[in-house]
Amino acid sequence: MEATNKVVGPVGNWLSGVKEYVQDLQAEMRRVTWPPWKQVRATTAVVILSVFAFAGYFSVVDFVVGKTITKIFDTMSK
Repeated sequence: MEATNKVVGPVGNWLSGVKEYVQDLQAEMRRVTWPPWKQVRATTAVVILSVFAFAGYFSVVDFVVGKTITKIFDTMSK
């Protein structure tokens, strides 16, 4: 009988799948075109400013809607 180093069964299929995934991942990462650091900083700043702008907008809208609903409830409960 000949000894083999192959792992068979579900574990072998899983291991070969993981190995193939890692190889594909490495090949894909070599093809990635990374943006320059200056562009990363600029787009990050835009995202952060946008988040604060939307947070401010939704805060104002929440305040106005809350006051309006409170006023409606107060008027109807009298």
